[in-house]
Amino acid sequence: MITILQLATGGVAMGFVYALSAMGIVLIYRAAGVVNFAQGSLVMLGAYVATSCLETLKLPMIGAIIAAVIIMAGVGAIFQRVAYYPLRYAGIIPVVISTIGVSVFLNNGVYVIWGTYPKFLPPIAGSGTITILGTSIPLQNIAIALMAVALLFFQAYFFNKTWLGKKMQAVAQHQDTAALMGIKVSRMITFTFMYSTALAAIAGIFAGPIFFVSPGIAQILSKAFAASVVGGFGSVPGAVVGGIFVGLVETFGAYFISSAYRDAWAFGLLILFLLFRPQGIFGEPISEKV
Repeated sequence: MITILQLATGGVAMGFVYALSAMGIVLIYRAAGVVNFAQGSLVMLGAYVATSCLETLKLPMIGAIIAAVIIMAGVGAIFQRVAYYPLRYAGIIPVVISTIGVSVFLNNGVYVIWGTYPKFLPPIAGSGTITILGTSIPLQNIAIALMAVALLFFQAYFFNKTWLGKKMQAVAQHQDTAALMGIKVSRMITFTFMYSTALAAIAGIFAGPIFFVSPGIAQILSKAFAASVVGGFGSVPGAVVGGIFVGLVETFGAYFISSAYRDAWAFGLLILFLLFRPQGIFGEPISEKV
């Protein structure tokens, strides 16, 4: 029982990392109609920026997190202007290729700025543990869960109670109708890119202590896609549920079956959903999206 609880908390914490990455993909897809293949690289960049805020600027942990999120929101605005805005009328494929190009640029660019050696990002809540029902749970996992849940409540309030959030929702639902209502569509899409990139930064700050800060973090993209499909592509709640689902399957599969194929369990789950429930848990049929 103790082992099950430890695995469950670890899987949920990892799932929240995937969920935040998947939410960034889903929000940009809903607002701009394109799949952002640079989301994993933005997660990686967020972790590097947080590391520099700690080591170079000597900020405390909370200050480094806030600074990294603000900086990455600015990166999101630049990313939108470079990768999306010039190609917004060229169709989906050129924009997708553009995001892949940005991903390659970021993955190689970090070697120039931060070098080839992995960086260490300390856990948000330290390396201690807390005992619950006889189970030792890392404080990092609890911090990830609490911060992710708080972020989800903030997001629900932001999109449902604020004018800016409602405008972003309107653009996500139908750009032409939103434009007829006087909403600046391109501005709302810019805000969506900024918000999605800020989510990527938070995911990177969560993932940094787990994987070390290196270009390998960008591989989170594949798990984020799996989470998006499992939850239902285009659904924000689906991204959250899918992320947690993928995290749990990955963790339990690695422990009870084989840790050598840890990454394969998430893709096994993805294949099962594509075969038997391609619309995911909450979403629309994948064939329509493709």
